[in-house]
Amino acid sequence: MRASRLMSLVLLLQGRGGMTAAELAEELEVSERTVHRDMLALSAAGVPVYADRGRGGGYRLLDGFRTRLNGLDRAEAEALFLSGVPGALREMGLQEVAATARLKAAAGLSPALRDAPETAAQRFHLDAPGWFVGGTPPPAALAPLARAVWSDRRVAAVYKDKPRVLEPYGLVLKAGAWYLVARLKTRTLIFRVPRFGEITVLDDTFDREPGFDLAAFWAEQSAEFQRSLLREVITLRLTERGVRMLRHIAEPAALADALDSLQPDGTVRLGVESVPVAFSQVLRFGPEAEVLGPPELRAMTAEAAARMARLYD
Repeated sequence: MRASRLMSLVLLLQGRGGMTAAELAEELEVSERTVHRDMLALSAAGVPVYADRGRGGGYRLLDGFRTRLNGLDRAEAEALFLSGVPGALREMGLQEVAATARLKAAAGLSPALRDAPETAAQRFHLDAPGWFVGGTPPPAALAPLARAVWSDRRVAAVYKDKPRVLEPYGLVLKAGAWYLVARLKTRTLIFRVPRFGEITVLDDTFDREPGFDLAAFWAEQSAEFQRSLLREVITLRLTERGVRMLRHIAEPAALADALDSLQPDGTVRLGVESVPVAFSQVLRFGPEAEVLGPPELRAMTAEAAARMARLYD
């Protein structure tokens, strides 16, 4: 633990040029007394660190000194690419690895570029989780699954009360919910991480399918899943304004087919999940859409329109 902290001290000084004991203590979450002791240890080990006295002083490295500690190991290099998703790193237990990787990367920059990470962080931020999920603890299975994903190890898992042996290919964070993409025998499937029970990371590793692309697989499966939800088709007659509203109301997976079916008189066939869901969509059109079918949806919409007319009479 102390060796890691001493390395972090050197990298911080190398990356930022100089820092006070208070700044170092805050960065490393230790006391200033511990910082002073660590500086003595570094000096005794031959690291050319010195203290500037007086106002604006602090600890610095001798000009021109460059440590060889800034080479990234594999875990740090991989975690560095996830640095834009701090919440995901924290939930997978990788925040410390990523922090060390960022320090090493910053230490390797020339003095003129050392403020680049801070400048970028002030301007761009990826907020992956959806709204209203703050404070929700990560699924208990997430950390062991993340370890298995990183090391290509099989897992013995209980999923929906059924024991399975999986080859975990990757984890996906979608709107605050975690999913595991894994091979089960000869099929690649998607599993909801919160539905896992007991997880055991096995010692034996597996070989990934050559050319497997996690992002492409997820995009394809997501599109197929959205299309599978469109079990009903409704027919509407839209005004010109209704046609413009269509792309804002229709499900994304249904929009292309709907536009292909659009007739000169505004008649359109729209895929929907169910009649009740379609009813809520139709109401958003207001007077810009007439329901032509099915009869059940037309009756529901007519009744809602009549009630609204009485309300505003």
